[in-house]
Amino acid sequence: MRLIFSIFILILWGWLAFSGPAHAQDVKRYASIVVDADTLDIIHARQIDEQRYPASLTKVMTLYLTFDAINRGELRLQERLVVSPIAAKTPPFGLGLTAGQSITVNEAIQAVAVRSANDAAVVLAERLAGSEEMFAHQMNAKAAELGMISTTFKTANGLPHPEQKTTARDMAKLSLAVLQNHKRYYHYFGQKYFDWKGSTKKNTNGLLHWVSGVDGFKTGYTRASGYNLIISARRDGRRIIAVVLGGASGKSRNTHMKDLVERGFRTLGVAEVTSLPPVTVAKVKKPIIPKAEVVPAAVRLRGSDGETVTLVSGADIKLPKAGPNWAVQVGTFSLAGQARVHLEALARGQAPELKDAKPLVAPVTSGGRDLFRARFTGLTSGNAHAICRKFKDMATGCRVISPSG
Repeated sequence: MRLIFSIFILILWGWLAFSGPAHAQDVKRYASIVVDADTLDIIHARQIDEQRYPASLTKVMTLYLTFDAINRGELRLQERLVVSPIAAKTPPFGLGLTAGQSITVNEAIQAVAVRSANDAAVVLAERLAGSEEMFAHQMNAKAAELGMISTTFKTANGLPHPEQKTTARDMAKLSLAVLQNHKRYYHYFGQKYFDWKGSTKKNTNGLLHWVSGVDGFKTGYTRASGYNLIISARRDGRRIIAVVLGGASGKSRNTHMKDLVERGFRTLGVAEVTSLPPVTVAKVKKPIIPKAEVVPAAVRLRGSDGETVTLVSGADIKLPKAGPNWAVQVGTFSLAGQARVHLEALARGQAPELKDAKPLVAPVTSGGRDLFRARFTGLTSGNAHAICRKFKDMATGCRVISPSG
């Protein structure tokens, strides 16, 4: 009997030794966060400050620095980049670039954002910094600037490196920074397909083809990291950012992310999108449309002053002067008293733009919590933008709120 018991214990110990670490590894790698992109309130959080391997989520920072360089005029979308022998030897996943081959900046961006191409990421890094190692220094400097205090980058593409670590919170910060500072390039992360040399490449982010409202961001995977994913989704004028790190498989990660997205929008009071039955469109005769008058096209509908329209010809049209119905939000607080004290302190700062402003504490419920937004109302467009430029480095932030809200 003792011998049978001993054999049973040995078998059980062997089974635990085999199956236990895999499960423990999944738990140890997992982290997730969901953020209201408008208020920056955290809707969901699990181990958000625990360091994890970013894998190809790293490429979001590579593209962020690429967009910075384009904005500074140091890089052009149609510039052709020559592939170095080092970039060509980058392990897959990639485009299969060869040394001496050339690729445009626009193609490289699409390859990285849509197809997660490792070789194209190195091509961009070498163009911007001379080498991938020097580019990593630029990545870390930008991470520090964006408040990603728990992140260290060592490669441009996220290929394994023991010192390359991040957190779910830091990845959410990076994603929000893309939306805030490089929104004109955000469409790359939501591009469903990329054509390369006669071949159509599908975006690695399956949620773009599956979940309503998801319009961008990035996947990542290495054996050490597990299956990672950042998504950004918008419904009914509300946007959320969600990050999942350390998924056990691509399928389970995507299913879990879909659940987080739906729960996130429910928390914000946004109804779940349901499938609608097919709509039959009746055939009608083609209407006769009268010839329209020629109207000058406008490059932008309204200037930052709220009163100017600039035409293609360069001429300006003055619109009726907008009233003082703009506002700025200078913080969100747990207590109404904290919001009031913050507003009073700013008003005492003698900012001339606040001379005729009216302080307002606006209660709001988010994530089941009662919060209080500190605002100044009764501002002109010019004063509202001037105030937020003045308070741009304030820890509580500053957001301009237009008359339409």
